[in-house]
Amino acid sequence: MASDHVDVLIVGAGLSGVGAACHLRRNCPDKTYAVLEARGAIGGTWDLFRYPGIRSDSDMFTLGYSFKPWTDPKAIADGDSIRDYVTETAHEYGVTGHIRFHHRVVRAEWDSARARWTVHAHRTDTGETVVFTCAFLFICAGYYRYDSGYTPTFPGIERYPGQVVHPQHWPADLDHTGKRVVVIGSGATAVTLVPALAQRAAHVTMLQRSPTYIMALPSRDVVADALRRWLPAKAAYPVVRWKNVLLATANFQLSRRAPGLVKKLLRRAAKGRLPAGYDVDRHFSPRYNPWDQRLCIVPDGDLFTAVRHGRASVVTDTVDTFTERGVRLTSGTELAADVVVTATGLDLLALGGMTLTVDGVDVDLARTVAYKGMMLSGVPNFALTIGYTNASWTLKADLVATYVCRLLRHLDRTGQQIVTPLPPSGGPLEPIIDLSAGYVLRSVDALPKQGARAPWRLYQNYPRDVLLMRHGRLTDEGVRFSGAGAPERSSVRA
Repeated sequence: MASDHVDVLIVGAGLSGVGAACHLRRNCPDKTYAVLEARGAIGGTWDLFRYPGIRSDSDMFTLGYSFKPWTDPKAIADGDSIRDYVTETAHEYGVTGHIRFHHRVVRAEWDSARARWTVHAHRTDTGETVVFTCAFLFICAGYYRYDSGYTPTFPGIERYPGQVVHPQHWPADLDHTGKRVVVIGSGATAVTLVPALAQRAAHVTMLQRSPTYIMALPSRDVVADALRRWLPAKAAYPVVRWKNVLLATANFQLSRRAPGLVKKLLRRAAKGRLPAGYDVDRHFSPRYNPWDQRLCIVPDGDLFTAVRHGRASVVTDTVDTFTERGVRLTSGTELAADVVVTATGLDLLALGGMTLTVDGVDVDLARTVAYKGMMLSGVPNFALTIGYTNASWTLKADLVATYVCRLLRHLDRTGQQIVTPLPPSGGPLEPIIDLSAGYVLRSVDALPKQGARAPWRLYQNYPRDVLLMRHGRLTDEGVRFSGAGAPERSSVRA
């Protein structure tokens, strides 16, 4: 079977994949590349999710690319604006012509003798299997399943005559005007949906099993607005970006060092935006510490505003059964509903579901250890993008793409062809994603691990990672550079 060969093959044409391609164009212009995208459009998450109110859950000065200033007035942006930004960036850097749409990668095989990956993809539009080869494989497919979201089994759901919708697959023709809506969930998706739906619905109820930490932020950045009046976009953007990075880092570090203080501050802020006498402790005071799960942002406090004005309400309880009228709770209360939205989370899916082999040995992801949060022990010439859990995804994506370019230039400069991460010699291993959210706990055992110290430890600290990945050494105890020829069997565990 004939195959196409490129120096770098990128999997995924979302925020990370387009960014990776742009970094290659900027820093390794001599390298050939292609981008394989399973769906038919650019944008990834920002093209897939179309539910009402879809927006960023962090500011666009850090979710945007380091090399492409975000110029929209809103710092917390809607999904359409983000998708347009990614698409515009792809056109601006000539990436669009390198994207192969409807190509779902199913497996990749590494051959040390040739220092080459052979990648098999399924054409979702024609049903064909196509083959590519590359010197370096760069996975930018995120870590959740695109074709389905997570929905638990609800008793009695077959009796319910209304519409049940998962936000990941929102029907374009769903009209919720004047209807009673129940949103099951309390994460970022739920707190986005509730105020958006409340603008037209008769009433929206957010039904949560337990509360989430929610913090109101202005939808516009006053510092950015001021700087833009005096400075060009390219000068103002990095200043605002670093200001927001440092504020977010300080917030996270304070949450880890003084969780009780941060709990009090978040509770006081929520109480100030809710009606007098509201049961803040029941509905907005989680049992866990801040940043054990991702903190949810609400622009201009829109969720609190909807609750204060009576357009939305929060109920903390569990589902007993669906009924002919709606949802009956364990407490015995029945919530009448014309539409039920199951904002119950995602299903994790590593590497977009593809499998890897190295010199004929299957790679068990759960037995690999992440090197610098971006490569896998025993897997040569391979990188993947996993964003921060406590900050914007793109901050880490930019660093990973920059580091890949540094590696490629180092290989060329030294006349070597292969870079292989090594596992740590000892010490405890932990899950690569350090959150206690349900969607993580359900599948985290199948993901790579992280070690106890650098370079196998993820510190969730962007300033530290800038020093490590932009300016740190490429040669250290965690990686081996070599020429083509020797099999990698010794460093891959079946």
